[in-house]
Amino acid sequence: MVDAEGEFVEYVSARLPSLHRTAFLMCGDAHLADDVVQQTVTALYVNWRRVSRADNVDAYVHRMMVHKLVDEKRLSWAKVRLLGSVPEPERSPVTPHDDLAERDSLLAALARLPRGQRTVLVLRFLCDLSLSDTAAAMGCSEGNVKSQTARALAAVRQVLDVTEMSVRSPR
Repeated sequence: MVDAEGEFVEYVSARLPSLHRTAFLMCGDAHLADDVVQQTVTALYVNWRRVSRADNVDAYVHRMMVHKLVDEKRLSWAKVRLLGSVPEPERSPVTPHDDLAERDSLLAALARLPRGQRTVLVLRFLCDLSLSDTAAAMGCSEGNVKSQTARALAAVRQVLDVTEMSVRSPR
C-alpha cells in the first residue's frame, strides 16, 4: 500500500503540467499562474487525506485552483510593488509561424473576457470537463455555466472576427 505522501507526490507529478496550463489559461499571466498553482498544491498537500477521498479528485483540485485565483485577484490590491520606474509594457513577439499567431490571438481574446467567462471556456474546452464538473468546480449551477459559455464564445468570436468558430474538445 502506498502511503498518503507518496500518493500526493504521484498525483501532483502526473498533473502539474496540466495544472500550470489551466491556471495560465484562466488568468493569462504566467507568473500569476505559477503562484496560483503553488498555492493550490500547498493547500492540496495540507488537505490531501480529505481530498484523496473525494469522488473526483481532479474536479476538487480545479475548484481549489479557481478559489485560489479568486483570492489572488481579490487580495492583489494589498500587495506592495516597489519599482524604480514604470516598466515598459510587454510586447508580444512577432513570429512567422501561424500556430503561434493563432495562439497569441486566442490568448488575447481570452484575456479580454471577464474572469467567469474565461474560466468556463478553459474548464469546458481546454480541460475537457463536463458541464456538471465545470459547475461543481466553479460553485455555480449548470445553467450559469451554459449562459457563461454562450456569452464567452460570442465575445471570442467577435474579438477574433470569426463568423463560425468551432470549439473542439480533445476527446
